[in-house]
Amino acid sequence: MDNKAVFAGALSFISLPDIFQTLGTNNSTGRLQITSQYAPNPGVVYFEDGNPINATIGSTNGLDAIYALFGWSEGKFEFFEEKIKIGRVVNNSRMQIILDSLRMLDDGLIEKIGPTSLAGAPGAQAGKSKDGKSGALPVIKGPLVDYVYVISEDSFFDGGRIVKEGGHGRWIWVILEGMVDVTRETADGTMAVARLGEGCFIGGFASLLRKEAVRTATVTAVGDVQLGVVDADILSRQYSSLSSDFKKFLISLDGRLRGITDRAVELHMKKSGKDMLPADTKPIIKRGSSKEDLFVITEGDAYVVGQTPKGDMPLLTLKKNDVFGYLPFMDIGHESRFASILASKDLEVSKLDPENLRKEYEQLSGTFKNLVYNVGSCISATTGLACHLRDGK
Repeated sequence: MDNKAVFAGALSFISLPDIFQTLGTNNSTGRLQITSQYAPNPGVVYFEDGNPINATIGSTNGLDAIYALFGWSEGKFEFFEEKIKIGRVVNNSRMQIILDSLRMLDDGLIEKIGPTSLAGAPGAQAGKSKDGKSGALPVIKGPLVDYVYVISEDSFFDGGRIVKEGGHGRWIWVILEGMVDVTRETADGTMAVARLGEGCFIGGFASLLRKEAVRTATVTAVGDVQLGVVDADILSRQYSSLSSDFKKFLISLDGRLRGITDRAVELHMKKSGKDMLPADTKPIIKRGSSKEDLFVITEGDAYVVGQTPKGDMPLLTLKKNDVFGYLPFMDIGHESRFASILASKDLEVSKLDPENLRKEYEQLSGTFKNLVYNVGSCISATTGLACHLRDGK
C-alpha cells in the first residue's frame, strides 16, 4: 500500500461537500481519512469510482458515519488512492448524500463538531436564501476549467440575471468565479432548483445543434460572478463528429435533466399524479442489477422509478431515441444502482454497446467531458431534490 496521500488539506479551507465532489469528478477509488482535535476517533470514508461505499467513525459505520462527518467544521483530511477490500454498505449516490447531509445539518439533525458553529465553514450556507430561509442546496462544482476553450469573459453583479426561462440562445458559459442559482417559475412563485459553482456550465447539449435552444430555467448571479464564454463552434464540430448513438445519449441526458426538473416542480406544487404508472408496465432493469446492458428506445415508453423511504417513486418517462441502462463512464443517480426501468406494453428497444460509447467518450476533449459530467451531476442533484420534496423531509 502506498501511504502517500494524493489529496490532502484542511476542512476549514475546503468543505466536505467539495471534497466529495472532487473525488467524484476524478472517479477516485481509495480511502479518505479525516481527523479532528474535537473528535476522539478519526473518520474514514471508502470510495469506489468516485462514490462512497462505506465509512467508519469509532463504532459507527456506513451512512450514519458519513452523515456525522458533515458536522465536522475543523480537521484535516487525506485521501489515499488504493484498492478497496471493504464491502459496500452505502447505496446512496454521492450527490444524494451531500443533499441529505446539508438538509440534516440545516434541521439540526447532525451534531456540529468544532470550536464554533458550522455556520462559518465553507459551503455551510449553500442552501440558505438571502432572507435566511432554509432549503439546503449543495453548491455543485465542476472540474478545472480549460481556458483554451474560453473565448471571452462576462461579469455579473449580485442578483444579475444571466439567463431567462423561456428565452433563446446558443451561448454556453463556464463559471470561472462565484456561484449562480438555477430557478424555475411556478404558480407558487420562484423555485430553487440548483446552485452551481466554479467549473460548472450554463447551457447544455441542445446549444450544440447550431440553432437557438430554449432556456428551460432562469440563472441568476449569487454575489459577483465571472463567466467564461465557451467556444461553442469548436464543441459543435466535436459533436458533429460523434456517432449517432453517442449523440442520442447526449440529447437523452439533456432530456433527463429537463424531465427530472419538471418532476421536482410538480412535487414542489404538490402534484402527485405522476406517482401512478400506466397499467401493464413490467421491469426491464431492476434496481441494483449488475447487468451491463445499454438500450435505445425505438418505440413506446420506459419509466425511471427510484426508491425513497416512502416507497417507489416514478422519476421521469423516457421516449423514442432516449438511452437507458449501464453507462461505464458516469453515474447520474438513476439506473441501475439507484433506480429501476419499467417498460410500457409497446416498448421496443435496440441494444447499444456500452464499451463503444466508453471508447468514444475517452476520445472527447477535456472540456466536452466536463460538460457531460456537469449535466450528469445536475441530474443526480435534481433527483435528490425531487426525492426530498416527495418524502417531505
